[in-house]
Amino acid sequence: MAEYTKLTPALAEELKALVGPGRFYYGDDIPVDYSHDEMPIYGKHFPEAVCEVESTEEVAAIMKFCNERRIPVTPRGAGTGLVGGAVPLAGGVIICTARMNKILEYDMKNLCVHTQVGVRLCDLAADALTHGLMYPPDPGEKTATVGGNVSTNAGGMRAVKYGVTRDYVLAMTVVLPTGEIMHLGRSVCKTSSGYSLLHLIIGSEGTLAMITELTLKLIPAPSCDVSLILPFEALADAIAAVPAIKLANLEAQSIEFMDADIIKSSAEFTGNPIFPTECDGTPVGGCLLVTLVGGSEDELDLKMEKLAEVAEEVGSLDVLVVDSPNLKREVWAARSSFLTAIEADTKFIDEMDVVVPVDRIADFLLFVRQTGEANGLYIRNFGHAGDGNLHIYCCSNSMEREEFLVKSKIVMDACYAKCAEFEGQVSGEHAIGHAKKQYLRESVGETAFGLMAQIKQVFDPNMILNVGKVCTYVEE
Repeated sequence: MAEYTKLTPALAEELKALVGPGRFYYGDDIPVDYSHDEMPIYGKHFPEAVCEVESTEEVAAIMKFCNERRIPVTPRGAGTGLVGGAVPLAGGVIICTARMNKILEYDMKNLCVHTQVGVRLCDLAADALTHGLMYPPDPGEKTATVGGNVSTNAGGMRAVKYGVTRDYVLAMTVVLPTGEIMHLGRSVCKTSSGYSLLHLIIGSEGTLAMITELTLKLIPAPSCDVSLILPFEALADAIAAVPAIKLANLEAQSIEFMDADIIKSSAEFTGNPIFPTECDGTPVGGCLLVTLVGGSEDELDLKMEKLAEVAEEVGSLDVLVVDSPNLKREVWAARSSFLTAIEADTKFIDEMDVVVPVDRIADFLLFVRQTGEANGLYIRNFGHAGDGNLHIYCCSNSMEREEFLVKSKIVMDACYAKCAEFEGQVSGEHAIGHAKKQYLRESVGETAFGLMAQIKQVFDPNMILNVGKVCTYVEE
């Protein structure tokens, strides 16, 4: 275990001089939001100081200062993570990049954009559309920063068609824990040029280096799109329909699933019952939300007709077309509200975002629900049916915190073991942070976990960067 230096008032004054007025917080002046992320069940830990940076050079100066003195550094963007990845477990200094929010340049000839790391996903997506372009990654939390998305290799609803964040990162500027600035990648789509340090940094959760600028690949925005809601009598029937939809060669942009419980919660939270709860008197047990895109209305009409045929074959109760701009906004606002709706009516929440083969989704969800019920927990779930990425929440309004933590761990242990049995992955897009380290270790095995720790040591010999995350530990 590394020994770290406390940030004394004298050191704090030296550090403050590197940042500038109005962007440095120390001691009791630190806002409480910097002590946690969006999943507070994993604990609150205050940093000793916060630096809100505006440039790569500032990050480099702060990192060099902290490395020379062995002061821990925790990178942070918008703080929207769900696994404690931006929580400063060892105290020290938070370097917050939220002010680095400038879209720097579009390269229309090479279809890419150069941006600072603190740009919010929603802002980049909207700005790209004004240029007739689309940034395909579409994680659920639209106010997350693109740097956070890259650090966790976020996926999202459009991954079934376009892939995940990793597939759209061409180049980046990073600052190593020693304060050295390094430029990785180029504005080209192919490379066979040695070890890919670029892809090693992607998904490393700020444990190897701090990303400060990104060059991201864009694609032409689809000419037209439509979403369709397919209600089913049982959620298992909805999940079973997914392979048929994928085999129909529709190239769906997204295939989302939701059960009756989350449909009801979303309707109550938003005041807008956009997803059906029954069809011709038959209660709806689950829905698929499918988005199709095309180069013309005629192409889109043909895809819709084909999907309707498939829906009838797989037992969908109806096919509801979401084609007007207002209806599209309402449907996707409701889909985006699912986690917020759960948080609004739940005292304690723990989460997992496992990935399992598509044909094992229904079996896994049944196992989780039964395991949760056996331990007095209420299970809520939704997710990406097209790629098997499930968002599952263990919830309780009746337990006290300590009892909930014990029961939740029993459920999580069993469910992650079942995920491994189904040859799944611990996380599809929320990453590991400090909350899921043990499950990662059990999943990949000691050899792979040890290699990760050795890679971390090479990049960060003083072990100051995002201490206690992914494959490192802090003393309790």
